Amino acid sequence: MNEHIKYLAKQAAMGKMPRREFLGKASALGLAAATANLAMSSAVKAAGPQKGGTIRVGIQGGGTTDSLDPATAANSTANMVARLWGETLLALAPDGGLEPKVAESFEASADAKTWTFKIRDGITFSNGQPVTAEDVLQTIDRHSNEETKSGALGLLRGIAGMRTDGDLFIVELEAPNADLPYLLSDYHLVIQPGGGKEDPAAVIGTGPYILKAADMGVRFVAEQNPNHWDDNIGHAGTIEAIVINDNTARVAALQSGQVDMIDRVPPRTARLVDRAPGVTVRSTSGAGHYVFIMHLNTAPFDNHDLRMALKYAINRQEMVDKILFGYGSVGNDTPINGSYPIATEFEQRDYDPDKAAFHFKKSGHSGPVTLRSSENSFPGALDAAALFQQSAVAAGITLDVKREPNDGYWSEVWNKQPFCTSYWGGRPVQDQMLSTAYLSTADWNDTRFFNERFDQIVIAARAELDEAKRKEMYAEASALIRDDGGLICPMFNDFVGATSDRIDGWVDDHKGFDLMDFRAPLKMWVAA
Repeated sequence: MNEHIKYLAKQAAMGKMPRREFLGKASALGLAAATANLAMSSAVKAAGPQKGGTIRVGIQGGGTTDSLDPATAANSTANMVARLWGETLLALAPDGGLEPKVAESFEASADAKTWTFKIRDGITFSNGQPVTAEDVLQTIDRHSNEETKSGALGLLRGIAGMRTDGDLFIVELEAPNADLPYLLSDYHLVIQPGGGKEDPAAVIGTGPYILKAADMGVRFVAEQNPNHWDDNIGHAGTIEAIVINDNTARVAALQSGQVDMIDRVPPRTARLVDRAPGVTVRSTSGAGHYVFIMHLNTAPFDNHDLRMALKYAINRQEMVDKILFGYGSVGNDTPINGSYPIATEFEQRDYDPDKAAFHFKKSGHSGPVTLRSSENSFPGALDAAALFQQSAVAAGITLDVKREPNDGYWSEVWNKQPFCTSYWGGRPVQDQMLSTAYLSTADWNDTRFFNERFDQIVIAARAELDEAKRKEMYAEASALIRDDGGLICPMFNDFVGATSDRIDGWVDDHKGFDLMDFRAPLKMWVAA
């Protein structure tokens, strides 16, 4: 490629020449359109992030009953929108470590019982108000109050006391916890003025964008925060998030150019989508898992044999093959997989209709078992429920699959109905996952798993700084969930999203949730 073409491509990449003009000049010089586009793409990457323009995101999960209060964020839409306008003390880094946000540094006492976080100097909220250590304290206090509905409540119950000292936020724990900084990176814990106690849904935060419009379950518009402290993110001038819960419609919106990125590309069609012009499918493995959850305090799921019957009645490998199409792996009725640094492998629980029939008969239950599902719970959930229904027949178990509306699934079905499909995105460390969803005191204990021994192990593991002993403790905790809990985890899903060639800046193997931990809109930029 000659130097003149490289020069023209660089001018276009820097916004000094319209893309159409560049393509016209490249064509006049005898360069094919595909080669010209490649030249410009290379120039864009070399030029680095571009400022301005609009990135449009097609996102699933949102409903009309959602709230802008980050404490109650329970789906992909709410999580991503909160990332736009707000920030936590720390955030998960692409490599799985931690990167500073509202806190610029932190340190622990030798026994990991006292943690000190230094609040970033000069940082302000989007309303211009300076951020103080007291705002941080009040935020954590709101989420740890026993009256709260925060999804982070279970993470914060080990706090004995909090105080401030100038720009320092200091946490005293009841027992040592080496993972506290990870817990405080939880996406619910967005730092708000006065902790958000007066108006938790006011969307005033320290994020790179300011929310300008919010039509719950439909559309959100955020504009660049001119006073944001970090020039390395927030490149687009405007982010528009459009809730598209239908999988087919979401993919079609990307292919037609209505949006620039989408989450949850259905695994069934991912390879076909990847072959579409101008579209790239992005797949990342991790701790996310698609599940069937039973309430242990509600009949018939309060019967151990009934639960074991259902666990043996599901064909995990068939589900991975027919639902994930290679974008994931087999699960084993525990939320922990090999993506966690000190995980333990258990003997795989396989499909066994004879064992399922034995436990079903022993349970004394007769008649159908109602399973509620919706495509909003995870891609292919209705098909997965149908496969479960079919595999259970061989054990003499009748599953009555009830299809629920997409809208309102997370407020009316999940964590309310006793048997339903759901998903978890996983967490950076085991304590965070187990404390969020399985401690007896966790507000999001969606299987109603109230196990005293389990609680003792998880709390004790926080204080155990010997990694080998900690691994043994987490192994026992996982075994209790696997054998006594209400979780049926047939598969760990890859996060499968997709982007158009109109935007650039994707980072492969980003830890966390889908779409680069839902930070792709913040970190990518308009390239064309």
